[in-house]
Amino acid sequence: MISEIKISNYTYDLPENRIALFPLEERDSAKLLVYKEGKVQHANFAKVTEFLPEKTLLVFNNTRVVQARLLFTKTAGAKPIEVFCLEPHLMDVESAMAVKQEVFFHCLVGNAKRWNEGLKLDLKLEVNAQEVLFRAEKVERVGDSFIIRFTWDGDASFAEILEHAGKVPLPPYLKRQSEASDKDRYQTVYAKTNGSVAAPTAGLHFTEAVLKTLKAKGIKLAETTLHVGAGTFKPVSKEDVREHDMHAEELHISVELLDQIIAHEGPLLCVGTTSARTLESVYWLGVKCMHESGNPFLKLNQWDAYDLPQDVPLKTALENLKNYIAQKKTKHFFTTTQLIITPGYTFRVIHGLFTNFHQPGSTLILLVAAAVGQNWRMIYEEAMHNDYRFLSYGDSSLLFIEQYEPK
Repeated sequence: MISEIKISNYTYDLPENRIALFPLEERDSAKLLVYKEGKVQHANFAKVTEFLPEKTLLVFNNTRVVQARLLFTKTAGAKPIEVFCLEPHLMDVESAMAVKQEVFFHCLVGNAKRWNEGLKLDLKLEVNAQEVLFRAEKVERVGDSFIIRFTWDGDASFAEILEHAGKVPLPPYLKRQSEASDKDRYQTVYAKTNGSVAAPTAGLHFTEAVLKTLKAKGIKLAETTLHVGAGTFKPVSKEDVREHDMHAEELHISVELLDQIIAHEGPLLCVGTTSARTLESVYWLGVKCMHESGNPFLKLNQWDAYDLPQDVPLKTALENLKNYIAQKKTKHFFTTTQLIITPGYTFRVIHGLFTNFHQPGSTLILLVAAAVGQNWRMIYEEAMHNDYRFLSYGDSSLLFIEQYEPK
């Protein structure tokens, strides 16, 4: 277990006028702050390739944001009942997105008091040139959320239904309704796998042109998948971080990615805190399966990384995980991670990361502080003094981890 960490030491003053409410017209026109060995440089994101070392492996989170906000109107002119899809009930995200005609989801419900017991809420949609009746009914309350049964006719998948029925799940701190442009801009250009209810925002700055430039320089590109949950916006409400309950998120691990990391010689950088948590979780899952090789439900709990053996080499851990996956006779492994990365954490896989500028007192600030130490405050002050835009639609940073010394 970690030593006491006071969340009040990881906050800062963020004026509302520094929060980017809308994206820039061009994705790669954002500002880029580069931090390395205690020094800060400022650049335009389109020039990002200039700051990546040769032989870099760059890992992206290819999750795709689904239109998770559903608005049902009980009667004409009445205030809508909002149903926000969080995660599938007793099913992995990818499977839930592919199902047809019926699925159960854990959801937050706005104006829940207006949704009387037994009442079924309907939406009439046109999907693939066919009229579809989409229905929602409450099944059970679980804490602050509800299990909702969704049903629909026709051959559309749930992902297709959400694409037609839902709205973009913008972060609550933007305090505005989504617009048509958000459907494209709150999505990375390389998004593939349906399942997130929040964007991996560090990737929003990448364009096809930037990716082409990276490849031309010889930067190797790889992908992983972590489906971002609404818990990413959950504030740390306890002063002692050890009392914070970290949210769990679903990740997918491919043998192909494990092989890429094992074979790679050189810096490994990732795009976003979600990719960082995924890659670091992969290491600890490899360590954990040394002791739980027969566990069919291997997952990473919040404090596992601090309690497990600390001396397992990276390649050993990844080979262990490969063997575990092979026992399942598959090339992909689905699980969940609750890994919380706090100051004092030793990174095992990544040597740096791209990330936006995050909310004060959040677990994401803790991760940044774990990467760059107390210089996180200097970095944020530099961004503030140089008119950087903050949060999801804001500017970017490239942070090289202090403990990593390139050969």
